Formats: sequence, structure tokens, C-alpha cells
Amino acid sequence: MRYIFDNDLHIHSYLSLCSKDERQNPESILQYAKDNGLKTVALTDHYWDSKIEGASGFYTPQNFEWVSRSKPLPQADGIRFLFGCETDLDKNMRLGMPKERFEDFDFIVIPVTHLHMKGFTISEEDAASAEGRARVWLERFDFVLGMDLPFEKIGFAHLATSLIAPTRDEYLKVLSLLPEEKLCELFEKCAKLGAGIELNASDMSFAPNEAETVLRIFKIAKKCGCKFYMGSDAHHPQEFEKVNQVFARAIDMLALTEDDKFKLL
Repeated sequence: MRYIFDNDLHIHSYLSLCSKDERQNPESILQYAKDNGLKTVALTDHYWDSKIEGASGFYTPQNFEWVSRSKPLPQADGIRFLFGCETDLDKNMRLGMPKERFEDFDFIVIPVTHLHMKGFTISEEDAASAEGRARVWLERFDFVLGMDLPFEKIGFAHLATSLIAPTRDEYLKVLSLLPEEKLCELFEKCAKLGAGIELNASDMSFAPNEAETVLRIFKIAKKCGCKFYMGSDAHHPQEFEKVNQVFARAIDMLALTEDDKFKLL
């Protein structure tokens, strides 16, 4: 059976400092779920815990107390509205969440691809070339897979995000530099641990001539047994408008079925 788009596990609200859009609130997110027949949605505002040193200026104010301001989340029959977060990993492989906070979230998004934050998630030296960026992409993913985490409720966000490089050409080059053998190793580990792989609406909005390069890593992930969830990564209400179309194309191009779906317990 073809994969049914009934989940969106990566959504921001106005509490994320890159949003600040008061129209993007829990009530409007729940309405989006109702309008699109979604069964599960997760609020995943940016978060870095105050107990973890090294937060950037962007992350410092977005602590647990800040992201918790959205609670209690509104609910509706037939819809699971989960309290989650998008934490991060700095260039020293330090995760912005202490172990004692794992139980406070229903779902945890970890982006290993926020390589636009030079000096914080990637060194100036590694950021200077596509080869360096590709190496860091692999190292960060590999490191998180080796951590002691509750992988059954963790998703790897936007693995093909354009944030991995400053230009589109370099972005495509970084993706092409990721060796299949290493990708297989990582995705096999990911599948065994039970973590989810995100199909991000922005990542999936590629041009036709870019499809082979962008989708390659996800085809490998599928071959290795990984499970997929959808992530609009919406920061504003208008970003919900095209997700159905974008996800439908991705589902068809990857030939995803219900057996490929990441399911939270």
C-alpha cells in the first residue's frame, strides 16, 4: 500500500526565533492537521538546554523553559499532537540536551546538517570546501548514531538540506561526495536503532534535474531498511500550503509504502 501522508513531525511555532510569527501557534498547527487529515503532528521548536555549555547566541534563549511555553498543547479527536523539539549538535559533538530531559519530549529532532552555522556547528576550515562539508556531514551523523539516545523517538532532520553549503552547486557537490559504502553503513545502523529519517518539505522541493542527486541518499536509506516520516519544517502558516504536493511527489519518486513509515509508539 502506498505511503499515506498522515504525519508531520517537524513543525515550528512562533517560539522558534527564526519564526516569531504569532500566526504560527499551536491552534493553527492543529487546524492544519485537521484540514489535511493528519493523525500525528509534533511541535518541534528549536531548543538548547541551559545546563549544556556552549550555546550560540541563537540558541541561548531557546531553553526548556522557553519551548515549554507552548504547553499544554490543544488536542482533537483522532489527532496526536506531540510536544517535541529540534535540538542541535555543535562542532565539538556536544548535544544541546541532557539525558534527564529525554523523557520531557514525545519526539526529538536532531539535525546533523546545520552546516550554515560556521564556528558553531562546523569549523571555518571544514566549511571552506565541499569535501570538508561532506566529511563533517558523515562524522556528525555517525557520532549521533553512537550516542546513548532513545532512538525510538528520534528523527534525523533534513539530511539533504541546502543549509549544508552556501551555493546550490556546492550543495549538490556535497551530496554527490557522500560515498555509498559509508552511507550504507550509517543507514543500516540507523535502521537497527529504530530512528526515523525525515523527508523535509524544503529538501524535497528540488528541480527535476536535481532529483537523482538529492534522492540518492534516501534511496540508500530505504534499501537499508530505514523508516521515514514527513516534516514540513514550517515556520509560517503559508508554508503548509504546498506540503501535500511536495510530499506526494517524494513518496512516488521513492516508491514508499506503508511498510516504510516511521511510527512512534
